[in-house]
Amino acid sequence: MVAAVLFDWNNTLVQFTWDDELLAEGHRAGLRAIGRDDEPAAFTARYRERVIERGTPDERYESLLRELLPETTDDQIDAFVDAEHEAWAPAFQTLGAAQALLEALRSRGIKTGVILNSWPDPGRVLRGDIERAGLTGLLDTIVISSEVGMRKPDPGIFRLALEQLGVEPHEAMFVGDRLETDVQGAANLGMTTVQALWFNADDTPSIEPDFMAFTPMDVLNAVRRLAR
Repeated sequence: MVAAVLFDWNNTLVQFTWDDELLAEGHRAGLRAIGRDDEPAAFTARYRERVIERGTPDERYESLLRELLPETTDDQIDAFVDAEHEAWAPAFQTLGAAQALLEALRSRGIKTGVILNSWPDPGRVLRGDIERAGLTGLLDTIVISSEVGMRKPDPGIFRLALEQLGVEPHEAMFVGDRLETDVQGAANLGMTTVQALWFNADDTPSIEPDFMAFTPMDVLNAVRRLAR
């Protein structure tokens, strides 16, 4: 029996599409929001070098921005992040069946949750995205890497979510698009794994999920099969 189904976020419950123009627009919006007169193109060039090319998840995004925007306050950095993120809105598309899928699981008495790696977006921004997508009330737990100091595929982040739900690993299923971080990470803890293929088709060699889901309905079918 499956007592809980946990999901990845990017390219599982929401699709993200990179766009260089939105990167530039986000920087223009962020600089306007805090009244900076930095030349936007020059800022984007510095950003690419420091954040995209050299930045790592071990570094707080706000700290990297403070390097690029000296003499800014915490409130200004938050305002930049919010304006930048808002400019990226067209790049995100929530899975159309997300609400129906979560509702179907919960109607079966199954707990639900999200475990996501949050870089560079701060946790508060991602929680806002989940709320705007109308999914917060359908999730029993939301575990964000930057808030707990662990990242997938670390088994600890999966274990933490299961502890919050009061569920053992063998009673839980994890659904995600990435084979190494999502599938292997959850499998290492003993969870049933489902590779979500409706947005992205990761084919990392030598890692096999228990189930493959080409549509959200395939997740429900996997749950039904385990209930037999």
